[in-house]
Amino acid sequence: MVLAELDAIRPLLVCPRCRADLEGVPGGLRCTAPDCVYREPPAFPEVAGRPVLVDFPHSVVGREAVDSLAPAPDVRRGADALPAPLRRLAKPPNRVAARNIDLLLRALPGPAPTLLVVGGATVGNGVGAVYRDPRVRVIGFDIVTSPATQFVADAHRIPLRTAAVDAVLVQAVLEHVLDPAGVVAEIHRVLKDEGLVYAETPFLQQVHAGAHDFTRYTASGHRYLFRRFEELGAGAVSGPGTQLLWSVDHLVRGLTRNALAGRATRAALCWLRALDRLVPPPYALDDASALYFLGRKRDREMTEAEIIAYYRGAQAPP
Repeated sequence: MVLAELDAIRPLLVCPRCRADLEGVPGGLRCTAPDCVYREPPAFPEVAGRPVLVDFPHSVVGREAVDSLAPAPDVRRGADALPAPLRRLAKPPNRVAARNIDLLLRALPGPAPTLLVVGGATVGNGVGAVYRDPRVRVIGFDIVTSPATQFVADAHRIPLRTAAVDAVLVQAVLEHVLDPAGVVAEIHRVLKDEGLVYAETPFLQQVHAGAHDFTRYTASGHRYLFRRFEELGAGAVSGPGTQLLWSVDHLVRGLTRNALAGRATRAALCWLRALDRLVPPPYALDDASALYFLGRKRDREMTEAEIIAYYRGAQAPP
């Protein structure tokens, strides 16, 4: 795994409240702005060697939770704990993500581009190439610590300078934030001109993170969320067959009051995913389990008329 050294990215870090420079103090970092509430040390403590750059009053991360952020042992759970052949059946490789990440990496400029992973506590399915490319300087953060992150932060207030990175990866994250539009605005801010974004977000999926699961998007809604980006690619990550598998899993969970029974049924019916290949793209967009967007930063916003004309599903008027 290729991650940028924390010392190398420190010049890019700023206060999440006022975006002023930071300076080191015993036990962490503090803001250098004289009138900022995070001036008094240690305003931003360190946990396991990682600064916690969170504007606590405006975040789901509370200051009292900082001590519990120490990295947990690397224990594989669920499908990840299965032997490789069974794991591929229960959690097949995300080939859509792999293809789009290849396109993104090819489009990155210069000899040492910087890529930010938002919500990067775990390496996402199909995006491993980002961490294997020695040319790319990877910065990762999440609201928990992880070997794949250099600092703790809240995506609503990304503690990076404006125009700091060349690309952003945000996979299976936007459904877990309170204000997705605000997070996308932050992504737009930290990207350089012509910077790239790759996002994957659920459409028809059941709740999968308890109290931290808030939002779903149709294909048109997902496109409008990224309305200040030029579209390079967009579509379904997984279609109606996968969506049906999710529903059967959760139907069995509800009937039996047992999550293990749901997962077992899901594993037994894993062949339903193959039906995704038989559904034409317009129908898949209207019934997708998840959607992707690959785009390039621009200043012009998509208009209301443009988003209505954008619809590509199977319910278009004749």
